[in-house]
Amino acid sequence: MNKINEVFANRGDKKLLSLYFCAGTPTLDGTGEVIKTMERRGIDFIEVGIPFSDPLADGPVIQTAATQALKNGMSVQLLFQQLKAVKDEVSIPLILMGYLNPILHYGIEQFCQSCAEAGVSGMIIPDLPFDDYLTQVKPVADRYDLRVIMLITPETSDDRIRFIDDNTDGFIYMVSSAAITGAQKSFDEQKQEYFRRIDAMHLRNPRMIGFGISNAQTLKAAQDNAAGAIIGSKFVTLLNESKSADEALDRLFAALQN
Repeated sequence: MNKINEVFANRGDKKLLSLYFCAGTPTLDGTGEVIKTMERRGIDFIEVGIPFSDPLADGPVIQTAATQALKNGMSVQLLFQQLKAVKDEVSIPLILMGYLNPILHYGIEQFCQSCAEAGVSGMIIPDLPFDDYLTQVKPVADRYDLRVIMLITPETSDDRIRFIDDNTDGFIYMVSSAAITGAQKSFDEQKQEYFRRIDAMHLRNPRMIGFGISNAQTLKAAQDNAAGAIIGSKFVTLLNESKSADEALDRLFAALQN
C-alpha cells in the first residue's frame, strides 16, 4: 500500500500534521537532515518543495525561499540525489510539491521513476490542468504507485470537487482561500462555511486543509473540519530564521498552542 494511504488507514482519531519546506533552504545540503528531524519530531507528512523561478500560487515567504534555494544551486536532479541518500532512514510519506514547468523539463516518466527510486509517495502540482492530469500524468504515476494530490478552493464547484474525488487517491488538498499562500491569524465565517460545505459532501478521499495555518485558532479550525492541517509559510519562516529544524519545530509547536 502507498504510504499516504497507510497513514490515513491507520490514523484512527488522530489529527494529522503535514509540513512544507523548500528543498535547498536554508542550506543546499540540509534537505535530508530537515526531513529526518521532522520525522523524529512526529510530523505525519512532509511536503518537499521544488524551487521554481515563478511560483504563482505562493506568497512572498515561499517565493523568497525558492529564490534562495535556486541561488544555492538546488535542482530537480540534486533533490532526487539528496532524497535517495536518506531513503532508508525515512519511513513517513514524502510528497514533492512543485510547478509543472520543471517537471515537464525533467520528463514526466523520468520524474515518476525518480520519485519511486527516491522513496517519494506522491506529488502536488498546483498548476497541472486536471485534463492533463487524467490523460498524461495519472497513467504514469499509477504505474509507479504515486499519488497525485489535487487542490480545491472555495471557488471550486461541487460537481468539480466530486469529479476530482472520483479520479484521485490519497487525499484532497483543501486550500483555505483563493488567495496565495501565507500565514493568517484566523479563518473568517466565509471560510468556515466553506469547510462545513465540503465536510457535508462526505467525499471518498480524506481532506487536509492548508494555506494560512499559523496558530492555535487556524489549526483547530482545520483539524475540526478535515483529517488534518498543512503548514507551509509559517514553518518556512521559522526554519529560515533559526537555520535549525529542531529549533524551528520548537517555535512552531509553541505558536500552534497560542
